[in-house]
Amino acid sequence: MTTKPSSTSSNANVDINDINLAGLSISEGIRDSPVCIIVLGMAGSGKTTFTRSLIEHAQAQFNPYVVNLDPACREVPYAAHIDIRDTVNYREVMKQYQLGPNGGIVTALNMFTTKMPKFAELVRRAGERGHKWCIIDTPGQIEVFTWSASGSIITEGLATMFPTIVVYVMDVVRSSCPTTFMSNMLYACSILYKTRLPFLIALNKIDLKDCSFVQEWMTDFEVFQDALEEEHSYVNNLTRTMSLTLDTFYENLITCGVSAKTGIGFATLMTHILDCVTEYNRDYKPVYEKMRLQRIAEQETNPQPVDSVDEAGTAVPMGLDISDPKTNSENSVYLMAPSLVPVQMDADEELETDAKSKAEEQNFQSFVQSHLTAQQNKRDKQQRDQQAQNP
Repeated sequence: MTTKPSSTSSNANVDINDINLAGLSISEGIRDSPVCIIVLGMAGSGKTTFTRSLIEHAQAQFNPYVVNLDPACREVPYAAHIDIRDTVNYREVMKQYQLGPNGGIVTALNMFTTKMPKFAELVRRAGERGHKWCIIDTPGQIEVFTWSASGSIITEGLATMFPTIVVYVMDVVRSSCPTTFMSNMLYACSILYKTRLPFLIALNKIDLKDCSFVQEWMTDFEVFQDALEEEHSYVNNLTRTMSLTLDTFYENLITCGVSAKTGIGFATLMTHILDCVTEYNRDYKPVYEKMRLQRIAEQETNPQPVDSVDEAGTAVPMGLDISDPKTNSENSVYLMAPSLVPVQMDADEELETDAKSKAEEQNFQSFVQSHLTAQQNKRDKQQRDQQAQNP
């Protein structure tokens, strides 16, 4: 990625391969910009569409720097400055390491995390060039990011260098069921306490259903209990108990109704984001500053641990050698701006996909035709029987 030299930084012309994240953090500390906004949410909540709308509404005032961390998506409806798909080939990871879809996403994120210093430097330079926000779209499988080591490294790494907040996108339509609402709230609560960052819930899809009932359930326990009584489910008792437990969680929780499709509510959402930034600087920045200094001090004083040590104190190799895919270049994981050339599928894989699609189409057509023929034969038989009974 090519960057313009900046007159305000003496490190603007430093080669990106020579970046030292620890030294960078010690010398400069937590910066004021860009503000990193990590967008999380369950699959189908409208997270990617929400990201696109947030970019559009923030473009004029905050000039957002956009990062896509979903390696499995085919397309994204926005232009990304950093795209993990340009860093790691998700299909090759699955093929080379014989992984399933979720395992491929976790491994792709792990590979991306090995270049965290370069990623942090690109975000820092973006702030120097006038990007006030950095909006980060995460994988659709929320647990892959929030509960993986790579997700924690990315989140804490950014939080120790830039003001960082979490926006949790929640599907209002699906949450109209009390048990589904409680599942969303439990997930939001776990993410809040795991990330230890300012937390904002975006109640998405209010163009389809008003979000006032969700906000009422959070503030009025009895109203939620009445709604729960109308549901006849095995987990009702558990949901009722958990709703009492989460009362403290609801007290300081910030929510905002938005529609990622129509853009309703994003002006209010951006105001809440600025409030979260103020909260980070007031409550969270001292904690992360202390954590950052402690970790750097540990790295300077403690030697690197060896894999295994025998009785004589000699390092013993574990015998497990995981190498990068042979099809990639020497620097198999690299960071660059999104390429203008679209990613092409492997020729054999494309032919195989086309053949499967044609076979499925033919099977479906054959099924439909056989069904129509059977129905016609049944009608003809009924007609013949009626004619035989009434000569």
